Amino acid sequence: MKIKIGNRTISKNSKPLIVAEIGINHFGSLKKAKRMVDEIKDAGAEAAKVQIHMPDEEMSEEAKSIKPGNSNLSIYEVIKKNSLNLEEELKLKKYIEKKGLIYLATPFSFKAARWLQKNKVKVFKIGSGECNNYPLIKLISSFKKPMIVSTGMNKLQNVKKTFSILKRNKIPHAFLHCVNLYPTNFKLVRMGRMTKFKKIFKQSVIGYSDHTEGVDVAKISMVLGAKIIEKHFTLNKKIKGPDISCSMDKRELKNLLQFSNKMTMIFQKKDDLLKEENVTRNFAFHSVVSNKDILKGEKFDKNNLTVKRPGIGYFPADKITNLFGKKAKRFIKKNRLIKKKDV
Repeated sequence: MKIKIGNRTISKNSKPLIVAEIGINHFGSLKKAKRMVDEIKDAGAEAAKVQIHMPDEEMSEEAKSIKPGNSNLSIYEVIKKNSLNLEEELKLKKYIEKKGLIYLATPFSFKAARWLQKNKVKVFKIGSGECNNYPLIKLISSFKKPMIVSTGMNKLQNVKKTFSILKRNKIPHAFLHCVNLYPTNFKLVRMGRMTKFKKIFKQSVIGYSDHTEGVDVAKISMVLGAKIIEKHFTLNKKIKGPDISCSMDKRELKNLLQFSNKMTMIFQKKDDLLKEENVTRNFAFHSVVSNKDILKGEKFDKNNLTVKRPGIGYFPADKITNLFGKKAKRFIKKNRLIKKKDV
């Protein structure tokens, strides 16, 4: 399975895609959101993600009394206070794409999904809370665009049901392991769940959406095979906000990208032997050597042959017993490499 977004292909053999999540860390300011895009681009990232919130479309009246674990306000108030309107969201989309970044967006309602489709989004990001919203999954699947689905809070059977919808509609997709606690305690990460996904969903790209503090866990996920890594981004980690504690700043984003580049190089070459090692191989390996002066016609044996550096001799160390019993064709001085014409 692979996902193609514009010119970028994501597969089990590709370099991981690092997605910087703007989310609601712009606090409802388009100006601040654009500054975040500038820093994401400057850090060297490939992708920026936004959330398309339409509070009255995605929440009922009861949401006004439900508080998330990372705020004293109701979820309705948090979203209402920190959202951009659709006109601003479109400007932000154009700005992200103008910067040459991949634009990803999470819709939280049918109307938001249709708005993204109307504005020609190339890929849909599905939040953990929408992973089991099968009516929404079916609608977005009908658009025939790639989908990246976070799976936090969901039982495996729910993820499997989502998978069946995507498979039936032939949607290129990814599943991201995720824990929806802000921040996530390291003891609750359960990275084994991601590796389990790799075994179960062999037709899916597998990744990780990170809500821990710092970028260490995101790095670990890459080593374990995550091909999409999503993490919240902020301009300043000292400010207060619902998602700030689990967000990375520009310095950490750079660090994560550098790690990704190094890791890709580390796993890239699959050759059994490296020709680049010849410079070391030549002096470090051993060859068959005369252990004493050997007369012409004398038979080779364990007494007159040994192995020593360098490894440039005609007979490598593991061929010494092949010479036992054969006769020397000429006089060989002590401590000399045995040559082909000597045998």
